[in-house]
Amino acid sequence: MEFKRRGFLASASGLVFGLTAFATGGLAQDMPAPFDIAGDVKIALVRYLSTGDFFQAYLSGVEAQAAALGVDLRVFDSRQDAALQADMVDQAIALGVDGIIVQHGLTESMQEAVQRAVDADIKVVAFDVNVENPAVPQIEQSDRDLARLALEQAIADNGEEFKAGYVYVPGIAPLDRRDETWRDFKDRYEGIKEAAVFGTLDNPIANSNANQARSVLQANPDITVMFAPYDEFAKGVKIAVDEAGLSDQIKIYSADVSTADISAMREEGSAWAATAATNPAVVGEVSVRALAMLLAGEDPGAQVVVPPTLISQDMLNELDIKNMEELGAKMPQFAHADVAVPEWMPLPAR
Repeated sequence: MEFKRRGFLASASGLVFGLTAFATGGLAQDMPAPFDIAGDVKIALVRYLSTGDFFQAYLSGVEAQAAALGVDLRVFDSRQDAALQADMVDQAIALGVDGIIVQHGLTESMQEAVQRAVDADIKVVAFDVNVENPAVPQIEQSDRDLARLALEQAIADNGEEFKAGYVYVPGIAPLDRRDETWRDFKDRYEGIKEAAVFGTLDNPIANSNANQARSVLQANPDITVMFAPYDEFAKGVKIAVDEAGLSDQIKIYSADVSTADISAMREEGSAWAATAATNPAVVGEVSVRALAMLLAGEDPGAQVVVPPTLISQDMLNELDIKNMEELGAKMPQFAHADVAVPEWMPLPAR
């Protein structure tokens, strides 16, 4: 998906990157405070995870919506360092930002940091991290629905009895929510047998999980389904399945999607059968819009949920979808989420 950004200035220093966009005079006249002087509004994105296509697309959505609003955006990237992410929240507070988006992270490291921001009268929204704070709206992809759609497709393809490998790392809010659905499905369908659980968030995530998947496949040759509810996990599993020559014996079901994922799913004989996803760029846009509503004195709700879509290998082939742009064009529900869109809110041009 490509966005026509309004003119903005970019600067970078260390781990902090600034993006500034200036709203036009005509737009500012119709905007509520503080967006009537949008160039004076400073917001920060504080990231825990950034490796992979999903997170690059999410960032592009944040940038595009911030540019459409005309605000000054600062991006902090902790690269999976929980202590550094908490410190970066404090850095954003010290910079005098008006609002903060916390993107992923660990509850135990972010809870106190976010409370410090709230105590400083800074508005905060959190994407896929539970900071256990009633003042902080939670931006979600409806992770339980992501897992449900993928697992329903797995049952449709493989029946109600199969041995599965499961990729999971506890302590990450979206993965924990997807795990709840996996456990519900195992309880509901007694024929689903979990042969192995593995997973890591070590960088590079796909290759690190491929290393673990190789061992799992060797130890469990009767696995026929791999549930990998994060696309970097699925990429790693696919590497191991391909290397083992098992693409015709194992089907992979995942969550999230990117152009690289679409290409991998459409390879001849690919084991990657389906994924359930929201558009990460759209989720990034929604995160900024929800924060903007708080800054304007409006309530986006305690949970701001972006609905997911099932994307199967068969559908991609039938519609000849080769990338994210074509996915949005041929599946309009994927290209935009009518979520957190007050009448005054300018949207990125497409």
